[in-house]
Amino acid sequence: MKLEKMQKNSSQLSNQFSTWLDRSLIVRALEFVQDLIVISLCLGLFGVMVLQLKDMFVSLLSPVNFNFHVITADILFVLILVELFRLLIIYLQEHRVSIGVAVEVSIVSVLREVIVRGVLETPWVHILSTGGFLLVLAVLLVVRVWIPPTFEGIDPETRITQSYNSHKEISKN
Repeated sequence: MKLEKMQKNSSQLSNQFSTWLDRSLIVRALEFVQDLIVISLCLGLFGVMVLQLKDMFVSLLSPVNFNFHVITADILFVLILVELFRLLIIYLQEHRVSIGVAVEVSIVSVLREVIVRGVLETPWVHILSTGGFLLVLAVLLVVRVWIPPTFEGIDPETRITQSYNSHKEISKN
């Protein structure tokens, strides 16, 4: 009798604890905090883009500070920031990191470094390893179409593939 009463009290206590510790509520709260962090990253990234564009236009308009190499590096840097911004927006919409956009950011970043440093001044081993890395990224970019999405929602890779297939069928007819 006493054992049954203790089990009943224990069961009631665990039920009260489980209602207090609602997992879905905790998950929603953590996702909200994570969304706030991503939004703050977006705002910071947008601010950096605006400052970078201002500096780039100032250097373009002043003939004294005109340096084509620096301006090209700045333009590529802004493109990287735009792609990162797009990656964060996709994350806010779908709560997943888009493989395609992440690979595109990596490719542009690597190419920017090669352009900024100059191919002729870079040792051949670095050029060879960079080429291998770009090859792996290109393969990943092609293979991502066959990787099934892990979350429901907007899947840009599937949309692009469907659009491509519909245009291909229209051009056949």
